[in-house]
Amino acid sequence: MTSTEHALYLLKEESDKIEQLIQVQKDHLNLPECPVYMDVVDTQIYGLSRIIDFIVRLDLISAEQGKEILSDLERRLL
Repeated sequence: MTSTEHALYLLKEESDKIEQLIQVQKDHLNLPECPVYMDVVDTQIYGLSRIIDFIVRLDLISAEQGKEILSDLERRLL
């Protein structure tokens, strides 16, 4: 596995963990419009975006690949 493939794998894994966390929040709060739910979503997406920025700066993935990962997660959550 190349460094790029490994980075993409780890980012996908992190994205899936975030989705699972958000789904648990959604199931317990029952209101996706709830401010607490939106705060959790925003915080998690921001954290993932910082990780992606770092990996892009390491030149392990392209900025476009990073944007695609974030967009995909946002579509699944909202």
